[in-house]
Formats: sequence, C-alpha cells, structure tokens
Amino acid sequence: MPVDEFHLADRVAALRPELVEIRRDLHAHPELSRLEQRTTRLVADRLRLAGLTPRLLPGTGLICDIGPGLAEGDRRRVVLRADLDALPLPDTSGVPWASTVPHVAHACGHDVHTTVVLGAGLVLAQMAAEGTLDRGVRLLFQSAEEVQPGGALDAIAEGVLDGASRVYAVHCDPRVDVGRIGTRIGPITSASDEVTVTLRGDGGHTSRPHRTGDVVFALAQVITQVPAVLGRRLDPRSGVNLTWGAVQAGSAPNAIPSAGTARGTLRCLDVRAWERASAVFHDAVQQVVAPYGVVAEVRHQRGVPPVENDEQSVAVLESAARDVLGADAVQLTEQSLGGEDFAWYLTKVPGAMARLGTRTPGGRSFDLHQGDFQVDERAIDAGVLLLARAAMARTAE
Repeated sequence: MPVDEFHLADRVAALRPELVEIRRDLHAHPELSRLEQRTTRLVADRLRLAGLTPRLLPGTGLICDIGPGLAEGDRRRVVLRADLDALPLPDTSGVPWASTVPHVAHACGHDVHTTVVLGAGLVLAQMAAEGTLDRGVRLLFQSAEEVQPGGALDAIAEGVLDGASRVYAVHCDPRVDVGRIGTRIGPITSASDEVTVTLRGDGGHTSRPHRTGDVVFALAQVITQVPAVLGRRLDPRSGVNLTWGAVQAGSAPNAIPSAGTARGTLRCLDVRAWERASAVFHDAVQQVVAPYGVVAEVRHQRGVPPVENDEQSVAVLESAARDVLGADAVQLTEQSLGGEDFAWYLTKVPGAMARLGTRTPGGRSFDLHQGDFQVDERAIDAGVLLLARAAMARTAE
C-alpha cells in the first residue's frame, strides 16, 4: 500500500502540538539513569490513554506492543527503541522549558528520542485500531543509556527482543539539518570502555629516585607509550583510541609518592579489534612499567561494543526517509567515537540507528553533552514519520 494511503503526514501533524508539549515537559523534568520514574509514568499514561497496555520493566522503563500478536516462535515484530535518561550537568540553554532540576539536563536529546518513539507508537496505534497495521510493533523505552553497564543489557534480560526481527532507533545529531537523517552501513559508533592503571612503589625522596620505584615517572611512560603500543599492536583501520581523562599522583614536589593512578577511555570502531584490545592493553602496561620497579594494577571495564548497522535495516530507514521526508533527506554520516548501548541489541537481532537532524538550516551546530544543547523541534515530526514508516516496511526476514 502506498505510504500516502496511510495519511502519515496528517496523523503526525495532528499530534504535533501535544508531542512538542510532551518533549518540553520531559526537558524541564530530566531524570538521571535508573531514576526515570516520572518519565516512565508519563509515557505509560499516554500509551494507556491511547488504549494500549504498556508493561513496566523492573526499576524504570517500559515496553508496549502494538498490532497483531505473534504465534509462539514467530519473529516478525519490529522494535522501536528510545532512551529515557538525562545527564548530570546544568542546563544553560536559557529556553523557557529549561531543566527545573539542578545539575541535571537532557543535553543529549533523549527527551526527543522518547517523544519520537512515543509519537510513532501513537500513529501506529491509530492504524492498528483501523486494521491497517499488519505487523507487530514493540515500543521500547529503555533506562540508563548514559552509564556503564547500560540499561540495554537489563532490557534484553527481560526479554524485550522476544519475537523481534529488527530494531530501529534514532539519535539526535546537531550537525545534520532538521528534516534530514544521517545513515551508514556497518559501525556508526565506537566501543567505549573505561580503563584504570594504578602503579605502586615504596615511595621516597626526589633526590634519590634510584632507591625506589618512581611511580610518577613510570605513570608518565604509561600515559604516553601505551596509546602508541595499541596503535602498533591493533589494526590501525579499527580506529583504536586511548585517551586519558584523569591522573593523580603525589602531593609534594620533593616526594616520590607510593601510588599513582591514570584513568581514561579506550574506544574502538571495530568489534573484532575491541575483543582483542583488553589483552593487548594489559600486556602493554606491564611491559612499559617493567624497567621501573613498580607494580601495576590494571582495570579494564567493558562498556559497549560498536553500533554496527545492518545493511538491509539501513536500506529500510533510507527508503522510509525518502518516502516521508523527501528524496534528498538522506546523507552519509561519519563514524563517531562516542559509545551507545543500542549496540547490545544489534548483537542479538539486525537493526540500525539513524542520525536525526536537529540543526536549524543555517543555524548553530550545538554540541552533544553540553548544557546549552538545543534542538529544532521540527525534528520530532521527522523522527516520528521516519520510525512509523520504517516499522511498516515489509522486509525478507
């Protein structure tokens, strides 16, 4: 059936004022990871008002099924995923709907993601009630994307992918104009892990460094040499990047401390290199500090794998975008070294994430994870149209 026969644009236009109001309400009342109680209630209440039956997940978050049920063992349900949580930083946007919660802000656009999936669900629910939705769709509102380990693993453990054939999501992109999306086959984000190296020695006087393990000097070698070792031990095409964010050692200029720590992030665009990176990282640290008489403790906390977009799922999103947003609505997006726990769903079923344009054409490109982040709210319409159309697409499963 041609997309015009579903009157998607009219349906979304009718919902627009309410969806904008919902998004602004969410933006004004952000909640941190695993604390998204109010957000969960707001979404669940609106879905119930539409005659649906959401199922709350343990803690926070929910799922809601729309359309035909599935027979036992059937895997023809499309999942549309949103993330609910905000970031622990102040909102400096200055908009009338700025955060009312001190030092908490929707600075990554999760309020938009939530509104988009809710809006798509309301449109699809209308179609289901009319008998024009011929496949099952599951809305997934997930908690705790911004922390590690992310909420995706908790959701998967609750069976949110049962019966799923594909999973789709959008992520705000302030470098893409509103009304357009960015797509890419294969890795679109990076693996993101936390690493900590702690060195210990006896400590001593800076006039006699030869009588003790010089923790500070050895730590400096770790900071400068280990990233270089990774670049020679792992395929450079895998985009491995080790960047240190915090270093602590000592408190006096004339004393060699007995301990020092460096903490950072290890990122990788290729899942196979990511699987090898931990062992290479541990070996590199031990080899670098070996000459200096210190003991190294290495902690590598796995975060998320790369988001690897499935080719057919990308084709579905691109086709949907051209149908509902226009022939020139799709652009190639660059790979990002940011992490995103949507990746865990793609280790179970095929799917794809699209970059949702939020920049006013000719306007400023705001940066994600900054307190002044703003979006052109026409992105809500674009996202709803995109995901609703993608959920309706017929693919060879």
